[in-house]
Amino acid sequence: MTIRSVSELQAGVKLTQDVHTPLGGLLLQKGKVLLPRDLDVLKAFLVQQVNIEGPDGDTTKIPTIKTAGQKPSLIFSDIAANAGTDEAGARKDQPLHEEYDKTLTLVKSCYQSAHTGELRMYEVRNQMEALLKHQEDYHLLKFSPRMTSRHEYRYHNAVLCALSSYKLARWIGLPQKDWLQVAFAGLLHDIGNAKIDPLLLNKPSKLTSEESEEMRRHTTYGYQILKNVAAVNEGVRLAALQHHEKVDGSGYPLKLDGTKIHIYARIVAVADIFHAMTLDKFYRGAQSPYAVLEQIQLEAFGKLDPMIVQTFINKVTSFHNGTKVRLSNNEVGEIVFTDNLHPTRPMVSIDGQIINLMQQRQLFIEEVIS
Repeated sequence: MTIRSVSELQAGVKLTQDVHTPLGGLLLQKGKVLLPRDLDVLKAFLVQQVNIEGPDGDTTKIPTIKTAGQKPSLIFSDIAANAGTDEAGARKDQPLHEEYDKTLTLVKSCYQSAHTGELRMYEVRNQMEALLKHQEDYHLLKFSPRMTSRHEYRYHNAVLCALSSYKLARWIGLPQKDWLQVAFAGLLHDIGNAKIDPLLLNKPSKLTSEESEEMRRHTTYGYQILKNVAAVNEGVRLAALQHHEKVDGSGYPLKLDGTKIHIYARIVAVADIFHAMTLDKFYRGAQSPYAVLEQIQLEAFGKLDPMIVQTFINKVTSFHNGTKVRLSNNEVGEIVFTDNLHPTRPMVSIDGQIINLMQQRQLFIEEVIS
């Protein structure tokens, strides 16, 4: 083991002890082989010295390759971390997109038949199972449907909420028997909109008080539609009824407090807000997912289940260092460090300069590129 000044370090050395931030957060783990961006992070946090593997260790350098007119690049740079992002990896989520499109078509059919209560749940169940076989390829901040239209916003919201609610159910530790039912809850939470006048649903201007009251009835309409559907449990029906309730009792239609809102509804509420704000609507364009996550975090105080919100934010922002992102000023860089206390505002390296989004509050991540 050798103690070395950070100013003297070169890329390719291996840490033999964890490196922490001044506030005690883990910055770099023991065993990490330092890349050029890691050196920038150490300097940005004013780390003076670190413990590295000495000359007798197993690994001291990662081989580099240099080509004419280019800077040296790492041969083995983050191979494991970037697995699945090459050309073959780009095709990896093709089955997910195919099943997504099939589910979207089926949801449209469900909305058309909802008036009679004939939701073709046998087909819905089979299609949901086919879609969820590929849910490991679904990342909320990276996935984008191949074709979207403001006219089909509600159908996309339904399928995305199904995928996201399924993940959330797993993340918060619900029993496996609930996972598919929670996915149904996400898929069908807004089915009551099938009974709302389309002109009202798509009205671009502000609603009157009477129109707002009718819009709110989609929750009770949804419960009534699902009431006699045998393939779903009571949690799915209550998710349709309660997904606009708030934990402080300020929601609708029943002004329930958090203790009386079903867990499915609390899960779907978070997924619904996220996708409603990150999809294009008739009256509003899509917003940055990172900006939306920060708004959801604010909603956790009195409006949404704080445990579900925190789990959601921590999981969807858990990218490896090196993830490429585009900022709100259109500059492209790589995530180099994420503080668990502020997961929506990581440090981003742009052309060798570290941008700390905790300090640069006017900036935010607009898009996760890869």
